[in-house]
Amino acid sequence: MEMLINVLVQIISGIIGGNIAGMTKQSLGTGLNTLLGGVGGLLLGQVVAALTGTSGGEPLDVAAIGGNIAGGGVGGLVLTWVVGFIKQKMTAK
Repeated sequence: MEMLINVLVQIISGIIGGNIAGMTKQSLGTGLNTLLGGVGGLLLGQVVAALTGTSGGEPLDVAAIGGNIAGGGVGGLVLTWVVGFIKQKMTAK
């Protein structure tokens, strides 16, 4: 059950990060910003949880929640921004 809570926090944080990245000129539209943000949040959130050792801990531990929010938000923001940047460079003439 704790793994599910951690994953949900990472995905939601990633979605928020992805939509924040979408506020720049690298926006991909609301749907893709949300999708890429969730994927990026899950990926980097899992990496951060594994590196900090909070992946198997209590789900409501402050350190675990903070790591999940930070890793998920940054992962969603970065993945969305990078894909938007690449798309912008490919379409620019």
